[in-house]
Amino acid sequence: MGIIVYIIFGALVGWIASMIAGTNKEQGAIGNIVVGILGAFIGGAVASWAGIGDITGFNISSFLIALGGAVVLLFIYKAVRGAGHHSSHSPMSR
Repeated sequence: MGIIVYIIFGALVGWIASMIAGTNKEQGAIGNIVVGILGAFIGGAVASWAGIGDITGFNISSFLIALGGAVVLLFIYKAVRGAGHHSSHSPMSR
């Protein structure tokens, strides 16, 4: 796939993954593209390792593999980010 197709594919995957994970409002277009492309790498590696398939182009199986990777990435991000957040009522925030 050409670079433009990767960007479009990444944006679409990242946008849908962000809606599933509940991070759409805070991500923006660049965040969606990055999450989609990283999700495709993660999903492709896991799917290939598990013998399920691989990212082979702009098709439904590649889309679903990339979407799975992107959703997992966002949930991991939310878990790590949530662990570091403190309540505004915390004595340490004053």
